Amino acid sequence: MRAVIQRVKEASVSIDAMVHANIGRGLLVLLAVESEDDQQDIDWMARKILNMRIFADDQSLMNKSVLEIQDSAIMVISQFTLFASTRKGNRPSFIKAAAPSFATRMYERFIVHIAAQSHVPIKTGIFAADMQVQLCNDGPVTIILDSKLKE
Repeated sequence: MRAVIQRVKEASVSIDAMVHANIGRGLLVLLAVESEDDQQDIDWMARKILNMRIFADDQSLMNKSVLEIQDSAIMVISQFTLFASTRKGNRPSFIKAAAPSFATRMYERFIVHIAAQSHVPIKTGIFAADMQVQLCNDGPVTIILDSKLKE
């Protein structure tokens, strides 16, 4: 499982030119599922995202997690292209990305799991929809996580 986490002042996702969901301050999570992912990947990813200290404390140091920020939210968007391989040629290969049926189940399980682990509102896009995502990256702060590398 791979994720790009962006600390945002606001973010929204539109589908068919209509805003589907939006958040104010919080995290935008672009999430990709690999065919080898399982519940351990979901657990690890959710725990890391919820507890990652990337929000400023009173001394402007990144010491607070999204769980400690009042009125924060998380938006989770499916993003299979995070598994793009460009090693060979100029057309990306997505062979490591999970098949849509498996990826949909894992994406939905991730959303249920992260919501159950926190009090933070969770907003989403629609899996496999043509989505337009807008955001105001705060900082900018952007973190990449991979549940297989655990860096």
